[in-house]
Amino acid sequence: MIGFLNALPGAAAQGIMWGIMAIGVYITYKILDVADLTVDGSFATGAAVLVVSMTGGVSLPVAMILAFVAGSITGLVTGLLHTKMGIPFILAGILTQLGLYSVNLGIMGKANMTLSNRNYQLLVNRKEVYSSLVISIIFAAVIIAVLYWFFGTSMGHALRATGCNLAMARANGINTNTSQVIAIIISNGLVALSGALTAQWQGSADVGMGRGAIVIGLAAVIIGEVIFGKIFKNFALRLTGVILGGIIYYVVITVVLNLGFDANYLKLLSAVVVAIFLAIPYWKKRWIETRIKEVKEVEEDAAD
Repeated sequence: MIGFLNALPGAAAQGIMWGIMAIGVYITYKILDVADLTVDGSFATGAAVLVVSMTGGVSLPVAMILAFVAGSITGLVTGLLHTKMGIPFILAGILTQLGLYSVNLGIMGKANMTLSNRNYQLLVNRKEVYSSLVISIIFAAVIIAVLYWFFGTSMGHALRATGCNLAMARANGINTNTSQVIAIIISNGLVALSGALTAQWQGSADVGMGRGAIVIGLAAVIIGEVIFGKIFKNFALRLTGVILGGIIYYVVITVVLNLGFDANYLKLLSAVVVAIFLAIPYWKKRWIETRIKEVKEVEEDAAD
């Protein structure tokens, strides 16, 4: 129990970092209504660019910006594959993700690179858990505030309209191709930022560190939606719910690991968690429909 309580701040900090990635997933999955598989590659791209930049003498703020730009470029590639070449969205994401494995290897020159907090000034790291938690909260709050402002602009409204009804958006003069590309760029830029933070937290970047990121992102989005969807109606609060979903996910993982669960099966556990939370709205709908049907049958019997 004591070990679990000691691990909670670290789990919360890590949940917030991955929650930022989940916000990127939210933009494509909930706003555009598509699942962008680019994130498995762009997450590692952000980490690789940050580590290579900092070990090459670049300052932390500039390295973070470069990571965001690199992630945005990966989103641009996926967007152009979809809008300009007619490749289905999911397949376009898979193609970009596949290519990014080689790109990330090329950026680092090897499969992994270390980034020690003893040699570099980092925003977050495992040895300073409480300060990392505070910084992660501030970082997430700034991102939510910026996105809340952006999606209140005419461009932001165009992105949301594109996701709600593509044909209607086009009928209203919105360039839906541009809207889709911009949304994917922002999404993968945030995913790369999350990768950059995670690389600092774990002290390294690895070419395979983003594998399964889409599953964790979807877990955070779905958990946040199921638990806080009825409470959080405001857009900023919905994004906050995604962050909280990331925290809950990592707290659950921490609980399971403390109970002696084999870490080799974490990916399977993630898939099961996502499947369950995806199924909850369906089960709830079916239960409500069944109850309504039963009530109608009782009323009809009473009327007879």
